[in-house]
Amino acid sequence: RRQSQQSVPDDAKRQRIHSHDSDTAVVNQAVPFQEERRCSFPTSISVQSPALHAHGSPALIGCVPPLQDTLFPDPAETRLPVAKDELSQQVLELFQTCRQQASDLDRKELCRTQLQREIQLIFPQSRLFLVGSSLNGFGTHTSDGDLCLVVKEEPVNQKTEARRILSLVQKLFSTKLSSYIERPQLIRAKVPIVKFRDKVSNVDFDLNVNNVIGIRNTFLLRTYAFIENRVRPLVLVVKKWASFHEINDASRGTLNSYSLVLMVLHYLQTLPEPILPSLQKNYPECFDPTMQLHLVHQAPRTIPPYISKNGSSLGDLLIGFFKYYATEFDWSHQMISVREAKAIARPDGIEWRNKFICVEEPFDGTNTARAVHEKQKFDMIRGEFAQAWRLLQDKKDLNCILPLKAARQKR
Repeated sequence: RRQSQQSVPDDAKRQRIHSHDSDTAVVNQAVPFQEERRCSFPTSISVQSPALHAHGSPALIGCVPPLQDTLFPDPAETRLPVAKDELSQQVLELFQTCRQQASDLDRKELCRTQLQREIQLIFPQSRLFLVGSSLNGFGTHTSDGDLCLVVKEEPVNQKTEARRILSLVQKLFSTKLSSYIERPQLIRAKVPIVKFRDKVSNVDFDLNVNNVIGIRNTFLLRTYAFIENRVRPLVLVVKKWASFHEINDASRGTLNSYSLVLMVLHYLQTLPEPILPSLQKNYPECFDPTMQLHLVHQAPRTIPPYISKNGSSLGDLLIGFFKYYATEFDWSHQMISVREAKAIARPDGIEWRNKFICVEEPFDGTNTARAVHEKQKFDMIRGEFAQAWRLLQDKKDLNCILPLKAARQKR
């Protein structure tokens, strides 16, 4: 245990999910969470859940604070990889320009705390969690915010109960909160959401009910993001590239950002000399799918950085990523599994039939790329991978697949 813990009171140790998305150095841990320090938010927001206590389980007391410095400040550059060639330098510079800043997360967190206070007037036992790219280390300056409203620890029927709850939330947003929430819209998807825009932060949000897998995978991905310093720049560039080439939109039958992140992680796990391990295999106790939600953010703190013998540059890894999916991965017979750290045979279940891309969700085993169900869209995606590989291999210039000026402006 770190020295600092000796002087920290126990009640502070469980108070909030601590997040850190800047690149300060971290001693003996992969996931840079601010060490056990009280947040400067009103204590009224941290109300405990009487309903959950009634069931004999702890309250959902984890909340996400704004970014703060770690106890081990150091020059930011120490946690970034060294770029010795032009392509690697382009990747690194784009990452530094576009990554989410502390101020971006502060704005999202402020909205979350205010919304939680209002929603708890309707659902007193509920907690509102910030999830997804805002917290997992892969967010950009313009990333939307994803919110998970947890009303109880038991599963919620997404077709009936979740829609009923979201209808009440939408009504709250469009009446009492209309001065700072605009365009609240209920989307009846497999996991229904309320989409809205916060006028104060100018951030677009998606809010779901009890999709707790999103809380668990946020902190799994966060650990991958910080366990090796080449991961985040690679993921950001791949997401920017996919967005530019219009293959990063599940609503249009292409890949969602979560699938793209898992594809990058899988590639880094399957190199002849891997750059990432399977965290779920190596640290099953840290990513137990039955772990109570208020503990999920704490578990990865003890995981040390992964030291790989693979010294490949960011540029070489990016070229290799496109080559892997253009020429090596067997789309017809294999499934991408970050949980297993390898490509595995596609299951025969209905979830996987007639799907062109199979990416296993690390906790519940569903297909995160199920939106890609048209051959035309799959051929387009695969074609973009092949073209990116050819161009990058030939020119070694990121501009040939992603105009950097436009990418920076769109941050």
